[in-house]
Amino acid sequence: MFVITQSCCSDAACVSVCPVNCIHPTPEERGFGSSDILHIDPEACIDCGACADACPVDAIYPADRLGARDQVFIEINADYYKNNADVKSGWGPVSYPEIPKLPAGLRVALVGTGPSGGYALRTLLDRTEAHVTVLDKLPTPGGLVRAGVAPDHPGTKGVLRGFDLLYRDPRVTMLTNVTVGKDISPDELADHFDAVFYAVGASESRRLGIPGEDLPGSTSATELVAWYNAVPGAEQGPPIRRGSDDDPATGRAVVVGTGNVALDVARILVSPPELLATTDIADRALDILREQNVHEVVLLGRRGPEDAAYTAAEYRALSEIPGVDVVVHSGGDVPDLTGPADPSRRRIVFLFHTTPESIVGDERVESVNLRSGEHRHSVATDLVVRSIGYRSTPIKGLAFDDKRGIFPNVDGRMTDVSGDVIPGVYVLGWAKRGPSGGIGANKMCAQATVEDFIADAASGALRRTTRNPGEFQALIRRRVRRVIGYRGMRAIDRSERRRGAEQGRPRVKFTQVADMVGAAGWRKR
Repeated sequence: MFVITQSCCSDAACVSVCPVNCIHPTPEERGFGSSDILHIDPEACIDCGACADACPVDAIYPADRLGARDQVFIEINADYYKNNADVKSGWGPVSYPEIPKLPAGLRVALVGTGPSGGYALRTLLDRTEAHVTVLDKLPTPGGLVRAGVAPDHPGTKGVLRGFDLLYRDPRVTMLTNVTVGKDISPDELADHFDAVFYAVGASESRRLGIPGEDLPGSTSATELVAWYNAVPGAEQGPPIRRGSDDDPATGRAVVVGTGNVALDVARILVSPPELLATTDIADRALDILREQNVHEVVLLGRRGPEDAAYTAAEYRALSEIPGVDVVVHSGGDVPDLTGPADPSRRRIVFLFHTTPESIVGDERVESVNLRSGEHRHSVATDLVVRSIGYRSTPIKGLAFDDKRGIFPNVDGRMTDVSGDVIPGVYVLGWAKRGPSGGIGANKMCAQATVEDFIADAASGALRRTTRNPGEFQALIRRRVRRVIGYRGMRAIDRSERRRGAEQGRPRVKFTQVADMVGAAGWRKR
């Protein structure tokens, strides 16, 4: 019997290869995209191992080869079928998609290389004969898989291996280190391509809107994650105090929010530095965290544990950190956190039914005033991190829904400032629907949006470009001094892995665009 474990990305590649349909929920079933992980039916599994071979993140193992900490997933997989009696393994009636006749010579631009962009590219290559030009503002692809997944979750990043195979397709042209809205305008993209897809994610953090939020020592999860994940432009790390005589510290950080990103931040801040040193965490972060004095992280949840946004798998990961205790307070038993954290222990403390009212400090963060029910109290802290939701970054030349933090659209078809659909312009992923759902949800969203494009192409709703392919290449070369293509991307990857091997780590990432460009060298695209 095979078992799906915590690092499952809900890609559903395993579903498509299972000969007995014993992995659920499938993309057609309720719960797909929002389920914590997928589950193998222990009664129906025939031990063929096809699912393990297809898994892009190495999350599937034979039950008898699971480590001690993963044994719990045997029960978790089985419980899904006990609790969802309507879910049945085996095959029902087979339906086949309609294959419409599309115009010849379609040319498509795809902006963004995160999960939604990767799955859109896969669907475009599978379902059409279109030539696809992929653009990204950074020299390296991956979007939030590279820049957002925590360093101690390397398995999740395995999904990028499948996307890399797509970038080698002869119908794909990679153009990275190109910023849409700066180097090239949306209007120019629309002029040179028959369709343009925006898969640009949601990377801006929402604000708390409370006094003291702009004090030094108050930051967003977006900025903190970018710092420890080596994103260029995020060199400034959080001012974590060292706990010395000239730099006194409480040894505590407060994270506002209880989503998966909030738990990632808490885990990285409180993890023993020697553990982080085996990951691809940025050297700039590792150097500071080696000196860090954060022994306690307090997570604030506005509602109760039952309403927390984290997944069960992410919560379980907290208990796996060596030497770190997890404490939950969800009632009226508010602990006294007015003094420094105990330096003899490491722990993560959840305070539910708690809202921050103000951040206090003369020149930098010193404490946070909280309200837990009717009780008001203070928590001494050196660092406050807000992780309360995310929004997309506007792109000059495109309409933007500032209230919702997304690009306005009708079922993925982007609209202009008047609300009219722009022919041939699409948005997908978090930029389309907001920051909800993981990799599986983005896969479904990408596939649905590409199907809408196929319907538009078949019905003649697209405005075909009159430009030839060479004109766009020439335009980009004039605008961007160092455009990086697939070979350059691979050279950066090899260089980072080589640097990591010297330190016994998966990779050591570049943190400066200039260094990435240098590693790419002068190569043909």
